[in-house]
Amino acid sequence: MSKVVKFGGSSLADAEQFQKVAKIIHEDEERRYVVPSAPGKRYPKDEKVTDMLYACYAEAEAGEDFLPLLKRIRGRYEEIIEGLRLDLSLEEEFREIEKCFCEKVGKEYAASRGEYLNGLVMANFLGYEFVDAAEVIFFRENGEFDAAYTDEVLSARLKNCERAVIPGFYGATRDGRVKTFSRGGSDITGSIVAKAVRADVYENWKDVSGFLIADPRIIKNPKGIETITYRELRELSYMGASVFHEDAIFPVRQEGIPINIRNTNIPEDNGTWIVGSTCQKSKYVITGIAGKKGFCAVNIEKDMMNSEIGFGRKVLQAFEENGISFEHVPSGIDTMTVFVHQDEFMHKEQKVVAGIHRLANPDSIDIESDLALIAVVGRGMKSTRGTAGRIFSALAHSNVNVRMIDQGSSELNIIIGVADEDFETAIRAIYDIFVITRL
Repeated sequence: MSKVVKFGGSSLADAEQFQKVAKIIHEDEERRYVVPSAPGKRYPKDEKVTDMLYACYAEAEAGEDFLPLLKRIRGRYEEIIEGLRLDLSLEEEFREIEKCFCEKVGKEYAASRGEYLNGLVMANFLGYEFVDAAEVIFFRENGEFDAAYTDEVLSARLKNCERAVIPGFYGATRDGRVKTFSRGGSDITGSIVAKAVRADVYENWKDVSGFLIADPRIIKNPKGIETITYRELRELSYMGASVFHEDAIFPVRQEGIPINIRNTNIPEDNGTWIVGSTCQKSKYVITGIAGKKGFCAVNIEKDMMNSEIGFGRKVLQAFEENGISFEHVPSGIDTMTVFVHQDEFMHKEQKVVAGIHRLANPDSIDIESDLALIAVVGRGMKSTRGTAGRIFSALAHSNVNVRMIDQGSSELNIIIGVADEDFETAIRAIYDIFVITRL
């Protein structure tokens, strides 16, 4: 059996955190493949190494003296190396980084060095083999991740490798140009490695004990989620839950590999299990609540809309022509509403409105702004009667006016639209009725 373990930046911020990580790895012989992030913040006002690298490269690109900041970055690693009492020098690596910065090879290369250097330190500390992600994780020339070729090369590379450290966040094109995933992309690397070695479990270690039912900035000490399915996680991640990079689901989902989100600082916590499917029932009807502010609703009315073939396509074409994606499209017999991100839409609203008039010839168009969307997600909702009614009741009791409600065909989630100003009140009301009072 084998486990892939990924550790986030806060888990590897200093030598003390490295020692915690090593203890966790050595406690389980199955933890054979390690994916580290770059060092994160040691304290609240500290800087993440990745941010320092971006800033350092920006100075180099502008022709300014970037060496003082590069020296500070080097100091972060030397502090870790000294704290761990390692016989390791990064002199040659920093000489190469300085040369590449002078040659302005690109900010993706710059950003990747945080994970690369941390990988070298981690491999040396654990006594594991170091595998440079640029040699085994590949991107196409257009920047897309090349999943098939990566799996082929990475599987072959790790087949006879008993224990290895593979840095997160980056890879390379086939000609060797370094490319990175989006921020938080080390989660994706861990998932890719888990798929390549056909791991039994992908453990993702962070500074939190898994997922919470609601945002702790809104709900004080919310309950944790013990088990969540890939589909539930996708719904919650899409609406703002950000403990785990949502794109990291896909590689392991294809292989049916479970993910376990754990806390480096409280390793005895079981954390949250992310699985393909499960017969285990949630403790509550809902699995989680998440949401975002800052939406607009474009309300279109037209008599006999339902009998006009292609009406919806024509309306959405107006958004497509202006490069605007939509979030939700609830509709009635003679009405259709398109929810879009307000900051994306506001500068093009009149072009879109004109386009709808030109393409679909509606009777009227009305725009509402400053709306929030809240997703109530749970596999238990399918088998529980009256879930939507309970949501309405809770919101009405809290004097929250519901602008929209939309239930997916899978009955896995219910999306509610409310005014931005009612966002926090609405989440508290929903959490209360399903988790605290459980009426």
